[in-house]
Amino acid sequence: MTPQDHFADALIRAHDSGSRADAGALPSPSYAEVLAIQSKVQAHLGPVGGFKVGARPDGPPTLAPISAARVFPSGAEIAVRDRMGIELEIGFELLADPDPALPVTEFLRPRVVLELVDTRLTGVEDDPMKKFADRLINDGLVLGPDLPDWDGTDFGPLDARLTCGDVTVIDGETSVPGGSALANVELLRTHLGAHCGGLRKGQVIITGSISGLQYYPAGTAVSGRIEGIGEVSCQLV
Repeated sequence: MTPQDHFADALIRAHDSGSRADAGALPSPSYAEVLAIQSKVQAHLGPVGGFKVGARPDGPPTLAPISAARVFPSGAEIAVRDRMGIELEIGFELLADPDPALPVTEFLRPRVVLELVDTRLTGVEDDPMKKFADRLINDGLVLGPDLPDWDGTDFGPLDARLTCGDVTVIDGETSVPGGSALANVELLRTHLGAHCGGLRKGQVIITGSISGLQYYPAGTAVSGRIEGIGEVSCQLV
């Protein structure tokens, strides 16, 4: 059994048990090994509901599948193990399987989303490749409304608000990472290929946090809004 198989099996056991594996006991994977680990874990977890992507200063981007079983409607109650990370983001739903001959605006529709963040590992803070292997610590999505009359205009600077319990995380001007939501979508489309089945109709691509990442306990009510797109909420329980 290869080191990447050991890593993937540790993540699968953590997913199944609700526990966390000791990242210190696992080797730091290469980029190719990360993709192999993600593929094996996702094959165990089931269908893909979306993908996340992030630019790196050099080399191909980080990217990771999001399990369809962890995609929730706005207003959902979300079970929390000990804490849950929350990020407000712009997502794009695929209205059809992507056609390489068409611009992305022909088969996408923007919607406001909350990314749920949790890890299946302990001690990943000092090793970004282990975090990358653990699906970039994604734990799911909460989907707000879409924008049916979208004209294809990109999103960069935004007016947004996110409250988590009595904490106002952001209220006012912010921006998509890198300054362009569509550039982040294109980054994913360029590099994803057939990884974890590739892009498919009904999936949601998320384009990076506009609120930063903070963690909250059970009992926290979460409410987000992106001006011009819509509102989204959930309750941590």
